[in-house]
Amino acid sequence: MRRVVVTGLGAVTPLGVGIRRTWKRLLDGHCGIVNVNHRDSRFTDLPCQIAAVVPNGTRQEGGWTPSEWLSRDEERKMARFAQYALAASEEALEDADWKPTSSEQKEMTGICLGSGIGNFDEIYNTVVAYDKGGYRKVSPLFVPKLLINLGAGHISMKYGLMGPNHSATTACTTGAHSIGDAARFIAFGDATVMLAGGAESCIHPLAIGGFARARSLATSYNDSPEKASRPFDADREGFVVGEGAAMVVLEELAHAKARGARIYAELCGYGCSGDANHMTAPKENGEGAFMAMKKAIKSAGLSPSSIDYVNAHGTSTVVGDAAENAAIKALLLGPGGKHTARDVNISSTKGAVGHLLGGAGAVEALFTVLAIHENTMPPTINLERLAEGFDCNYAPKQAQDRRIDVALTNSFGFGGTNSSLCFSKLQS
Repeated sequence: MRRVVVTGLGAVTPLGVGIRRTWKRLLDGHCGIVNVNHRDSRFTDLPCQIAAVVPNGTRQEGGWTPSEWLSRDEERKMARFAQYALAASEEALEDADWKPTSSEQKEMTGICLGSGIGNFDEIYNTVVAYDKGGYRKVSPLFVPKLLINLGAGHISMKYGLMGPNHSATTACTTGAHSIGDAARFIAFGDATVMLAGGAESCIHPLAIGGFARARSLATSYNDSPEKASRPFDADREGFVVGEGAAMVVLEELAHAKARGARIYAELCGYGCSGDANHMTAPKENGEGAFMAMKKAIKSAGLSPSSIDYVNAHGTSTVVGDAAENAAIKALLLGPGGKHTARDVNISSTKGAVGHLLGGAGAVEALFTVLAIHENTMPPTINLERLAEGFDCNYAPKQAQDRRIDVALTNSFGFGGTNSSLCFSKLQS
């Protein structure tokens, strides 16, 4: 198996446009969750009126202005989630100093980009237009803007990427699956470089209304949105929908070394599992999460004692956080693992950026890579009162400086789909 390393990072998040800005604001304890009533009056009818939104503004100020990233034609043809992904891809490729020009370079470079829901606004608006005006009100771009794989398609066309062109759509596990699958394309020799990640943009009254009806969202914090997402806290009550994108450049180790690329970390393990339990709820003991993490550690050839940090899925739901916490403790404590719960380091970054759905696993993978690269454990903001059974170290409200050589990042989705990625410092 060929070894896979991370050489480029790019992100568009509710903390700002650009991975460096996002990371700094994350470590400083900022939150990107806001009240969204001003966007659409229909939000006022919902029990949840908040979301984690990519801020508008100039690129220099860390805000989003489409014309600074896309041509007018690209903006017209691309769904919002794909626009975010294109901007994150540009940053990641520049960060990696990899812009393939020769036919050989283009053929060895692929893309794996997914989304959980995709272009929700386009679906809603077209259904309304069709209902009122019939066939002639349907845009010829409707289907191309609807297809989730067109995000990968547009980016591959922009940069001439002729390697694997792949899209995963596995709910909130999408970003992690995309990165793990891309790494396997490299490990098995189907590509030498892969651009991989996830993206989402569905801040729409109907989408949030659907999650609210499923009783998945925080509903008591409409007047204090920055406090709504509170992973592991005793007062947590649900997640907050977020938008954005994150992309990573993965590269075969020898190729990265040969061209003198900066290497952030090695992607050394990838594990997947299924709960086979319920449409939206995990098993209370976190069995599916446990299996995904166990497989990731096994594929990395490591023991539980090697894990210095876990970037948890940690969505701030009552059942989900408890199940994941139980799974992490079951895996990392005991023979071959840590001695006490306080030795287990876990944090959730969703308090700061909300839940990016199909983009969550990707942005959290980037946070995990930077945690290793900078030996910094990002904080779990809003963690003021630990719930019963939560006795690990969760970096409450403040980042922690600590040696992080190996880390896991978890992602779980509706339908019981689970994935865990294992990153490490590069070892000779």
